[in-house]
Amino acid sequence: MTKVSEHRDEREGTAEPEDPAPPERKPSRAGRDLPAAIAVGVVLGGAILASLFTVRYLFIAIVAAAIAVGTIEFAAALRRGAGIRLAVVPVLVGGQAMIWLAWPFGREGAVTAFVLTVLACLLWRLPGGAAGYLRDVGASVFAAAYLPLFASFAAMLVPPEDGVGRVLSFMIVVVASDTGGYIAGVLGGRHKMAPSISPKKTWEGFGGSLAAGIGAGALSLSLLLEGQAWQGVLFGAAIVLTATLGDLMESLIKRDLGIKDMGHLLPGHGGIMDRLDSLLPSAVVSWLLLSAFLPA
Repeated sequence: MTKVSEHRDEREGTAEPEDPAPPERKPSRAGRDLPAAIAVGVVLGGAILASLFTVRYLFIAIVAAAIAVGTIEFAAALRRGAGIRLAVVPVLVGGQAMIWLAWPFGREGAVTAFVLTVLACLLWRLPGGAAGYLRDVGASVFAAAYLPLFASFAAMLVPPEDGVGRVLSFMIVVVASDTGGYIAGVLGGRHKMAPSISPKKTWEGFGGSLAAGIGAGALSLSLLLEGQAWQGVLFGAAIVLTATLGDLMESLIKRDLGIKDMGHLLPGHGGIMDRLDSLLPSAVVSWLLLSAFLPA
């Protein structure tokens, strides 16, 4: 029997339970604490817009800070979920080098920093001995590619004269994809897309993401950049695909590790990594397509 704190009424010999605690806020049908998620999204979006419309290179600082926090979250998740020891210092230092060198030197700077980071990870793990060496080094190299190397492509969107428009187009389409998928999934989601990977993701939600992303892409490239509507349609569709695959990929990683969220820093979202999952691969595709459609 559960023991309940009681207040004894000496005159009647009865027990009165304490006032019940207020009910906890229930998550939405999609599994989010929606008010908290919206508040966090507004704050993050405001910080990004403030950086772009004041000193646009501050956006790179925001990217670098997010990747640093995400790397620490990822390392902690690997350790508690699978006992993997990430080479945190080389990935953190090398990751910052990738992002910041991508600003003046482009792909060459990012790739050079990545290669040196891989070498540093190999050397960093040597004192730990042979047990788990390949596992730990493999995870460290994966983390260096997945987080800072992918993020460096977001940094490379900034330097061109129309860099603000490029970053905004990238962010708008990703947000539109996420929002469209969320609304369509909550209102009409019936058919599971990948139930063994992400039980809440549905084909109806994917259709909402595709419609919203294509519309946002066509408008963004037409209004913010000197692009054509058909280019925006292709851009939007490609970003929706990469954002969805990025989300599914991180779901697989979390299932493999046996964890629900990468962290708990952002109320209603989880950790920084839980917000970067769709952005990181989308940054690569955004840079590639915008560079092809709109050469700087």
